[in-house]
Amino acid sequence: MPKLLTEAQIAQYRDLGYISPIPVMAEREALALRAELERIEAGMGGPLRGDLRHKSHLLFPFLAGLVRHPRILDAVEDLYGPDLFCWTSNFFIKEPAAPSFVSWHQDSTYWGLSAPEIVTAWVALTPSNAENGAMAVIPGSHKTDQIPHRDTFDRHNLLTRGQEVAVAVDEAQQVPLVLRPGEMSLHHVRLVHGSAPNPSGDRRIGFAIRYIPTHLRQLEGEDSATLVRGADRYGHFELEPRPDSDMDPALVALHKKIAERNARILYRGTGVASFNDPQALRG
Repeated sequence: MPKLLTEAQIAQYRDLGYISPIPVMAEREALALRAELERIEAGMGGPLRGDLRHKSHLLFPFLAGLVRHPRILDAVEDLYGPDLFCWTSNFFIKEPAAPSFVSWHQDSTYWGLSAPEIVTAWVALTPSNAENGAMAVIPGSHKTDQIPHRDTFDRHNLLTRGQEVAVAVDEAQQVPLVLRPGEMSLHHVRLVHGSAPNPSGDRRIGFAIRYIPTHLRQLEGEDSATLVRGADRYGHFELEPRPDSDMDPALVALHKKIAERNARILYRGTGVASFNDPQALRG
């Protein structure tokens, strides 16, 4: 019996590649997480950038708790079983009236993982809607194999390489995933999706958490992951610690090492050295 999802939702994920919306927490709790993020950003003198948006759950306890939220994990377990890693996490933040966007793409393109048994939990810390650039998906597109992509390195594209599918996308088929703060969507790693800029007067903040079953492997080099539920019986990934305080120096050093290693996987063949490399043009 499923822990959180209904049988109909599980069937939709298999058939269409996504489920949305799924309540995770009260709106006030999500807005409190936003406030915590913005407290940290104020102390740093500006928005999180570069590698600080990548695997942020290794640096900040409030995000370490979020990737372990029992409702999120119950939903992911209903799809991929009881032994789960958080493989990575990424902030997708669109500042107000900014040109930042996400091109049509599949998540799986450069990740190097051994099988497409990967789901993203996209957690809204602000409203995500038509007015501020909500994510949209092409239902059923996850049933295709890996689609060829081209790299653009567009400075306004929030993706690592500005990658976009190298085939025509029928945008008439797109479905926007409208979320309130505290809700999430789940989408399959092969689902074609993207999002438009945010012309509104407020930030649009989403935290994307990538979960995998523990039997997967990284095929492109050494890798690490956070065990969030069950047991790791395979040892394919270096296990990551949980932070006790913001920006703990030991974990900042470890995070830097992990980010550099992950960048070599995600940017392989491009000449880009890190998430902070000016050529990457990450926002």
